[in-house]
Amino acid sequence: MARPRFRYSPWDGTQVGFDVDAFDVMGQLTDDLLYHGDLNNALRRLLRDGFEDRNGDRISGLREMLDQLRERRQDLLERFDLGGVFGEINDELNEVVDLERAALDQQVSDAQSSGDARREELTSQSASMKHMELEMLPSDLAGKVKGLEQYDFTSAEAKERFDALVDKLREQLMQQAVDQMSGAMADMSPEDMARMKDMLGELNQMLADRAAGKEPDFDGFMERYGDFFPENPQSLDELLEVMAQRMAAAQAMLNSMTPEQRAQLQALSDQLLEDMDLRWQMEQLGQNLRDQFPGAGWDSSYQFEGMDPLDMAQASDVLGQLGDLDQLEQMLQGVRDPGALAEVDLDRVRELMGNEAAASMGRLSDALRMLQEAGYVENREGRLELTPQGLRRLGQNALAELFSHLDRNQMGGHELEQLGVGHERTYETKPYEWGDPLNLDINRTIRNAVMRGAGVPVRLTPEDFEVERTEQQVRVSTVLMLDLSLSMPMRDNFLPAKKVAMALHALISMQYPRDYIGLVGFSESAKVLRHQDLPEVSWDFVYGTNMQHGFQLARGLLERQRGTKQIIMITDGEPTAHINSWGEPEFHYPPVRETVDATLLEVARCTRAGIRINTFMLDPDRSLQHFVEQMTRLNRGRAFFTSPENLGDYVLVDFIAQRREMIRGRRG
Repeated sequence: MARPRFRYSPWDGTQVGFDVDAFDVMGQLTDDLLYHGDLNNALRRLLRDGFEDRNGDRISGLREMLDQLRERRQDLLERFDLGGVFGEINDELNEVVDLERAALDQQVSDAQSSGDARREELTSQSASMKHMELEMLPSDLAGKVKGLEQYDFTSAEAKERFDALVDKLREQLMQQAVDQMSGAMADMSPEDMARMKDMLGELNQMLADRAAGKEPDFDGFMERYGDFFPENPQSLDELLEVMAQRMAAAQAMLNSMTPEQRAQLQALSDQLLEDMDLRWQMEQLGQNLRDQFPGAGWDSSYQFEGMDPLDMAQASDVLGQLGDLDQLEQMLQGVRDPGALAEVDLDRVRELMGNEAAASMGRLSDALRMLQEAGYVENREGRLELTPQGLRRLGQNALAELFSHLDRNQMGGHELEQLGVGHERTYETKPYEWGDPLNLDINRTIRNAVMRGAGVPVRLTPEDFEVERTEQQVRVSTVLMLDLSLSMPMRDNFLPAKKVAMALHALISMQYPRDYIGLVGFSESAKVLRHQDLPEVSWDFVYGTNMQHGFQLARGLLERQRGTKQIIMITDGEPTAHINSWGEPEFHYPPVRETVDATLLEVARCTRAGIRINTFMLDPDRSLQHFVEQMTRLNRGRAFFTSPENLGDYVLVDFIAQRREMIRGRRG
C-alpha cells in the first residue's frame, strides 16, 4: 500500500483553519491594555465587544449576544397568543358537543325511518332533553368539562374524544406543575398517582431534612423515583434547580394571563386535579422551591402580542424558553471575566440563539483559560495580573506591530538573526582558524569543497570551512523618558508612545540582552518605572511637563551603568514644571524662565556625564521646537519631529542604526 504524501508550505498569514489561541487573545488585548493599563478591565471590554480571529471570523461579544437574546425574546412575544391555551380547548369541547348533537339527530332520524311511532316518540323526547342539557352547559371551561363528565353520551366517538381531551388536559396541567415528570404520568393508574404523591412527599421531606441540618438520601430517592426525572440529575441541588426553573416558567404563564384567563385555568385545574393530597404536595414543593431559589423568576410575566395560538404544551415550552432567556440575560449582564462563562449551558444557548452565538460564547469562555495555560496571566489574590511571560508577549506584540509598518528598505542593518552571544555580524567571511567561533557560512563552505573537486557526494574537510567575521558588540545603556502628562491622551499621543516603550523594551531584552534599559515617566513630577509595571502605567490626571526632574532621575539610573549612555525622550509639550528649591514641583503655563533654566541646567549635567539626549517630539508647536533646539545645541543630541503614526518607525530604526554606527566606530 502506498504511503500517503503530504505537501507543506510556509505560513504566510493568509491560510485559514486555525482556531483561536492565547496568542490571538493577547493580540486583541494589547492596545486596550497599553492604553488603560488594567488587565481586568481589558478582559471585560474584550468580552463586551468581541473580536475577529486570525481567519477573519467574527467572535461576537456579550453586547451583541444580549442584543440577539432580546430580539429572540421579542420575536416570541410578537409571534404567539397565549389566549390560544383556552381557545383550542374550547374549540375541541365544541367539536365534542357537535359530534354528540349529530349523533342525537341521527338517532331521531333512524327512529322516524323505522315506522315505529312509540320508538320515534321516546327517541325524540330523549334527544330533546339531551339537546337541552348540552345547551345548558356552562360557558366557562371548567364548568363545561364538569358538565360533560356528568353527561351520558349517545355518541361513542364523542365520548372517546372527550375522554382523550380530559386525559390530555390532566396531563398538561400536571406537566405545568412538575414539567418533565409528564413522561411518567401518561395513562396513570391509581397506583401511579399514589406513587407520584409518595415521590413529592419524599422530595419535600428531603428539603425539610436539609433545612434541619440532616443529610438527605438523594441516591436512595433516585433509585426509587429516577424514572420521573429523564434529565438524570446528579445531585439534589441539580434536581431542585431544574424543577425550580420549570415551575417558575409555569408560574410565569399564570402571571402573563388576564385575570379571567387565570381564573379559568385555576378552575380547570381544580376540576381535573381533584386529588387534594397531590395538590397539597405540589403546592408545598412550589413554596419550598420559592424559598430556596428566590431568583428563579417566580414573578416574571410577559405581554404576548402575536396571532399564533398556543396550546398548553406549546405555552409551557415557550414560557420555558422565555424564562431561560431571562436567566441567560441576567447571567451575561453580571459576567466580569471570561471564566464566568464556563457556567453557561452551551447546548441550551445553541437551542435558544443558534450555533454562532453558542460558538462565540464557547470561544470567549476559553479565552481566560488559554491565557492562564499559556502562562500569560495568573490570579493573584482574586485579581488577574500579567506574568513575566505575559509582559514579554505584550512587548513582542507591540514590537511586531511597529516593525510590520516599516518599509523593508528602511530596515537596513536591523538584525533578526543573531549568531552567537555578544557578537554582531559583519557579513564578511574568512577561512576557519583554530579558536574561531564556528559560525559557518554554509554557502561559501560548500562552494570551497566543490571548487576543490571533491566530487559527488560533496565531502567537507576542515580546509573548506569558512566562517563569518564578527565584532564584539558595544554595550548601550538607555533610559526611555515617557511623557505622562494629560496632554498626551488628549492629543491621542499616549497609546503610540506607550507602544514604543513596550517595543523598545522587548527589542533590547530579546536582541541585546547585555544592554540596559531604564524607564522614567514624567508629568508634574517624574518617577522611575519598573519594567513589570509598564503595562499598567497610565497618564497622570495633572498638568505639567517636568523634564528637569525626568532628566535628573534618568541621570541617576545611568550613573550606575557602563558603555554608551543615552536618554530617549518622547514628549508632546515644552517644559512647564520643575522642582523648586523647596523640593516641590512647581507648574507654570506658559513656561517661565526659571523652569527653562532649571531644565537646561539638568541637560548640562547629563552632557558632562557623557549622556546623549535624543528627543522625539509628537505634534510639536513652535515653543517646543525652540526649546529642543536649545537643548540639542547644548547636549549635541538629536531631535526628531514626528507624529503618532510614525513614532515607532523613527525610534526603533534610529536606535538600531545608531547602535550599528557605534560598532562601525569601534572598527575604525
